[in-house]
Amino acid sequence: MTPHFTLKELTQSSTAQRLGLDNTPTAKALANLQRTAEMLERVRAHLGVPINITSGYRGPVLNKSVGGATSSDHLQGMAADVVAPKFGTPYEVAKALAPHLQVLGIGQIIYEKSARSEWVHLSTRVPEKPANRVITIVVGKGVQMGIQRV
Repeated sequence: MTPHFTLKELTQSSTAQRLGLDNTPTAKALANLQRTAEMLERVRAHLGVPINITSGYRGPVLNKSVGGATSSDHLQGMAADVVAPKFGTPYEVAKALAPHLQVLGIGQIIYEKSARSEWVHLSTRVPEKPANRVITIVVGKGVQMGIQRV
């Protein structure tokens, strides 16, 4: 798709593999994945280090299997969850990217944290409510505006 991001990387899922699910994107999702990969290239260049995709496209069955929101941008190929260990923690990555949404083509950035891990959700879709463009989500505890240390 781009010099540093392949379709395989954007669609791979250990959950899909374990459950025997087909995670082949639709034609529309494939077009969106191209734009997502291009955005990820800009993010990679901005950070100056490789970024790892922990979750990209998710078909409806896979999305439900992992507990994803029914309105998730992952379903449309418009989002990727990433980490960049050579840059820093997901919090540090989110803080570094948040001021540069326009130039990087990021529609929404979410710093997400669960009991077991943390990651940065990057979407090419711009939310209807501007306040939802840069947020922090702690799984089970809710949403906070901006990128917050939690």
